[in-house]
Parts: sequence; C-alpha cells; structure tokens
Amino acid sequence: MHTMKIQTLVLTCLIFSSFLANNDCSAQSTAQTIADVSPKVVKIFGAGGGKNLYAYGTGFLVSPQGHIVTVWSHILDSDTVAIVLNDGRRYEGKVVGFEPPLDLAVLKIEADGLPYFDLNLATSAGPGARVLGFSNAFKVATGDEPVSVIHGVIAAKTTLAARRGAFESPYTGSVYVVDAVTNNAGAAGGALTTWDGRLLGMIGKELRNTQTNTWLNYVMPISELSETVEQIITGRFQSKKQDEEEGGSLTKKKPRRYDANDFGIITIPDVVARTPAYIDRILPGSPAETAGLQPNDLILFVGNDLVQSCQTLKEELGRLESGDQLKIVVRREDKLITVSMPVVKKVVE
Repeated sequence: MHTMKIQTLVLTCLIFSSFLANNDCSAQSTAQTIADVSPKVVKIFGAGGGKNLYAYGTGFLVSPQGHIVTVWSHILDSDTVAIVLNDGRRYEGKVVGFEPPLDLAVLKIEADGLPYFDLNLATSAGPGARVLGFSNAFKVATGDEPVSVIHGVIAAKTTLAARRGAFESPYTGSVYVVDAVTNNAGAAGGALTTWDGRLLGMIGKELRNTQTNTWLNYVMPISELSETVEQIITGRFQSKKQDEEEGGSLTKKKPRRYDANDFGIITIPDVVARTPAYIDRILPGSPAETAGLQPNDLILFVGNDLVQSCQTLKEELGRLESGDQLKIVVRREDKLITVSMPVVKKVVE
C-alpha cells in the first residue's frame, strides 16, 4: 500500500476536520451532504486479491432499480460480484454493459426503491470549485461502515490525452484534475460531488507517472459518461467492439494472423476458463524484451480492449494485421505500465 498516499490522506482528513470544527454553518451543511450522498455509494467486491490486484472497488447508484456505475476493471472479471450498500445489505451484482474506451461499466442488483443520483440533475464545475469525493478507498468499509469522504478543489479541467505518455490510460476524454488524494486503491468508481451533493463525475483508476513517481488525481465528468450509461440501462447500447464483430467477424471469423509468441511473450498455461494473462517468460531478443515487458507482468489491455484471460489475449492478438501498432497495458506489482510494439509482416501468414 502506498505509505505516502495514506499519510497524505490522513493529513487531508485532519485538515478537513479542523475546517469543519471552525465553521459551524459549513459543518452542518457538509454533514447533511454526506448523509444524503453516502447511501447512493456502494462497495464492490470481486475478482483479484493476488499479484497486488486488490479485489474491491466503488460504485454509485443511478436508478432506484439498482443500476450502478463503476469503472471497467479486473474486479468485474467474474460471473457476479458482491455489492454492499451503505446500510450493510449485500446483493449479487451482474454486469449489464460496459465500454472500455470510457473505462465504464454498469452493474445491476435486484432491488427497488434505492436512493440514487439522477443523471438528469448532474452538473459540472470549473477550477476552484470545492468538491467532495466518496469512495471505498483502502477497503475501509466492508459492511455498514461509511465510505471515505475527501474534501478537495478542482484544479483544472483538461483532456487526459494531453497527459498520455506520462499517464497512459484507455480513457482519453476530459477530466477534472482534483487537488485532493482521490485516486487510491479501491477508490475507482467512486463519486465526486459538489459541496451540496450534486454529482460531478466518477473517480478514475490509479495513474502513476513512473518517471517522476507522482500520482494523478482525476475524475471523469459525468457528462462524458451519462449518454452511454442511459443507453446501457435502456438496452440500446452497443459497444464499438460489438459493432466491429457484427460487421464481419460474427458471420465470417477473421483468421488469427498473430499470437503472443510472435512478439516473444510466453503466458502461463491456459488451464481454466479465465486463466489471467500473466507473462511466464519473455524470449531473448524479441520485440517484447525490447519494449520492456517482464515475467509476472499481468496483461490488462490490448489497445482499448480489456484482457480478461489468456483466451481473450489470444483473440485480441489474432485480430492484428501487419502495419498495426500493438499497445499493451500491464500491471507490474502496484504500477500500470504501457508499452508499444510494431506489428511486422510475418514470413508466413
């Protein structure tokens, strides 16, 4: 766990507590906001737990029928996940839709009459706006314990694409850069709100600059996600990947021109239905060695597509064509690392 981030988190909470103690009106207003928002935030428990992949996260309710918005991640790599509400009630959650380029997933639990964020009432904010971040950072809540609440200020609104290379991510849209330690382990999928509790956006995954050892605290504006969320809930959504498949590969399967060995990647044996795509070894002198991949790296993304298993990796690499640029995102211990390799023409295809 990141010691420096935890210390900063504690310091932020202490400063926030001191601020409230010296401002009775703000304390009363903020206490009410926390009481109103917390029941709309859920804790998510799913796949992970090994190789420094935490098995918990956060989401927030967007319908009284139990639709939940969260990030698309390895935690959802199972048939169902456990959803724990603010009052400790536990439900079985299922993924009803996702869009990896937006880092977005929508889950559903069988419940009704739940408190929720009305996406039609969501808002936006600019630099200097005071905000509150709600999440299950560091797994502080497993039952009816309250989630963490972090006070911060929006420092800027920019595009994440401007920070690629330093902070590589499948999502490249607009983000709020927040002056607060929001993006901790387990916090992804949490809600950012205004001081009075209006929804602003979804807290993103941990992104680290490996050159400067700094972390980016960012939030995806709900305006970037709401249309896709509504389409998923109403059953009208079809991901870009599905469009591509229905345009050809479902009726006429594309030949698999490339596999992991072509890049010098040897994965662990594919022995179960969802064997994680861990790298067992790298062939000397291969493109993978040149790119810096290492044994025990877990392949998470090929391009913008989530790799859920060795089989998924095989399928994604099989779609490549000569002249493409292969981008792979791996998790190495507690870091996300992105590498690129050219797809060169094979002697025999």
